[in-house]
Amino acid sequence: MASKLRYSEAFYSVQGEGRFVGVPSVFLRTFGCNFRCMNFGIDRHPNRAEKLKQGIKYNPEVKALIDDGILDKVDKFEDLPIIHTGCDTYASIYPEFKKYMMDKTVDEVVDHVLSLTPEGRWTMSNGQDVHFILTGGEPLLGWQRLYIELFEHPRMKDLKNVTFETNTTQVLHKDFEDYLRKQDRFEVTWSCSPKLSVSGEPWATAIKPEIALAYNRIPNSKMYFKFVVADATDVDEVTKAVAEYNKVGIDVPVYIMPLGGRSEEYKLNTKNVAELAMARGWRYTPRLHVDIFGNAWGT
Repeated sequence: MASKLRYSEAFYSVQGEGRFVGVPSVFLRTFGCNFRCMNFGIDRHPNRAEKLKQGIKYNPEVKALIDDGILDKVDKFEDLPIIHTGCDTYASIYPEFKKYMMDKTVDEVVDHVLSLTPEGRWTMSNGQDVHFILTGGEPLLGWQRLYIELFEHPRMKDLKNVTFETNTTQVLHKDFEDYLRKQDRFEVTWSCSPKLSVSGEPWATAIKPEIALAYNRIPNSKMYFKFVVADATDVDEVTKAVAEYNKVGIDVPVYIMPLGGRSEEYKLNTKNVAELAMARGWRYTPRLHVDIFGNAWGT
């Protein structure tokens, strides 16, 4: 039986964050993550490790949905409600939502993602290319073994740009790392979003300089850091985290992005975060998809 990739959604949109803001892109949102990011938009403490000791397994909004029987009331992933705190892709990280996922072979995944592009291919007739974004969840958690087969599929030969949106904690599997080192057909971008205390994840498990260094050493690849911030406390943590990455020899662009589960909250914080970025010479990134579409699935 062919191996299958489990994912919650695939969609065509503009890249909303980071280096390629505004670029037409197909997103493949894989299922599963090693983090929960329960605190986004709530309190900073306790962190997830402490919450687990207290028997707290879910962000409060997610717990309320499960307690209210959402799993019996909703049949389709796209009909699940958007939450305003915690991880905004909650249905791709909590095992309870596995029933909404798609399990498809590589052939089926290729058919799906290419059906979303304007011309059924990555490089269009006018010479422009559509980017392919592996996101999640955490796209490097359990699916690396299938990516080689995916990228080498005959219908993927015109692919020019691949981005991994990662929390930067997952070791590259040797066969996948070897593949990335040898291939020169497409450029790889590591969109690295290490989690700060505002997420609720402990520093020791979220900040992994040696893993980031391994990504950065892949030939024909680019890397940048993208941190979600709410206030000056977060900015101080970004400074500390960047210093840790600098110690191992990583010197790449740093973006900061406003926290905001809803467009109303996000827009309240954009000017403040932009000014914080300018004061430190960092780059500001919007959430362009929120500006255009609001906070919704498939954007």
